[in-house]
Amino acid sequence: MRIADLTQTDTLPLAFENAAIVVNTAHARHLPAILAATTAPVVALGSTRKFTRWPDDHGRGVLAGESALKQDGRPSIILHPTMIYGAQGEDNVQRLAKLLERLPIVPLPGGGRALVQPIDQRDVTRSVVAAIHLLRNGEVTGPESIVIAGPTAVAYRTFVRMVLYFSGLGGRPVISLPGWLLRALSPVTRHIPGLPKIAPEEIRRLLEDKNFDIGPMEKRLGITPVPLANGLHTLFGARSHVKQDT
Repeated sequence: MRIADLTQTDTLPLAFENAAIVVNTAHARHLPAILAATTAPVVALGSTRKFTRWPDDHGRGVLAGESALKQDGRPSIILHPTMIYGAQGEDNVQRLAKLLERLPIVPLPGGGRALVQPIDQRDVTRSVVAAIHLLRNGEVTGPESIVIAGPTAVAYRTFVRMVLYFSGLGGRPVISLPGWLLRALSPVTRHIPGLPKIAPEEIRRLLEDKNFDIGPMEKRLGITPVPLANGLHTLFGARSHVKQDT
């Protein structure tokens, strides 16, 4: 295993010399530099942010990286995960739990009806390993793009209630507020100590469905993803149900 600094492009050819496979878990925007530095097959992580109706630098970087892989043409697999949870220090579910801990009510744009399909970090890791095996076994002949996600999509309000339950925080009323109002109020989070900061763009993305077909993930990679309830139970461990039972 080798570790390379992707910002130092002049050092990459030496770092990747004689590499059998390059695995990039940094942002997909670095793929053009990686492809220029090596002829090795590549496994990369992208993001389902590439599908958003409101492109940002993150989404555009993913699209640029994927486009570079397609134009290059070598055997490669780019995996596009949905919201990832369960990793140490992840900034999705654990940040949401910290926010919910401070809120007596949960205001959601559009009542939280938009769909989400979070994926457990363990399934992301298993997908990367499966992609490596496909490349090593010569089963990939060109660039492939695969969405990886949890087994089923749920409404965001259901997701919030599941996080409340499994983190031991108990119930909270969910109220529906206009997205424009929550976006206008989001900068206030910067000034409240201990409250996770929320950007207006994050509020806007809560209004779009993020549900995906995992057939290619199951068939091509052989991965059956962990159900959300199981993943949240593992993530929060002993905290689950504690406050409900006291």
